[in-house]
Amino acid sequence: MTSEESSFKREMLAALPSLRAFAMSLIGRHDRADDLVQDTIMKAWAKQDHFEMGTNMKAWLFTILRNELYSQMRKRGREVQDSEGYFTEALAQHPSQYGSLDLQDFKRALEMLPPDQREAIILVGASGFSYEEAAEICGCALGTIKSRVNRARQRLQDILQVTGESEYGPDATSAPIISRSFVS
Repeated sequence: MTSEESSFKREMLAALPSLRAFAMSLIGRHDRADDLVQDTIMKAWAKQDHFEMGTNMKAWLFTILRNELYSQMRKRGREVQDSEGYFTEALAQHPSQYGSLDLQDFKRALEMLPPDQREAIILVGASGFSYEEAAEICGCALGTIKSRVNRARQRLQDILQVTGESEYGPDATSAPIISRSFVS
């Protein structure tokens, strides 16, 4: 071990009591505070080449600890404790093949539209352009684009035989299974 590594280790060990007290003030539980300090020390040791000797070791360690705590909090916010398996048992997923089939049907229907309507609906509906931007791209009047988009939407509904909102989402057979996923 070089003298610089030895000095780094001594400074880091000297900061442990303060680091633990800081972790306790943030978390309030001894076991979790000790785990956080251990994670901090491991990260600091792995990144010691980023520390410049002669600068404030305690401030550097406190920053690592605080960032590690925030990372853990974000991670816990995305995780769900399910040791008994209740959530897992209730999970259901709409079969993906229906989505693929719906997309194929939509692509076929889109191809059946006249080119000017297809262009307008893709610009406004899929590409996110405003009616004004689409009109400028197509070199036509604003009212013309609005009309083309409206006619394209109507034609797609006719081709796909969509009659209302009930046509979207899972079918009548799949809906009860899917709805169980969202019941607590």
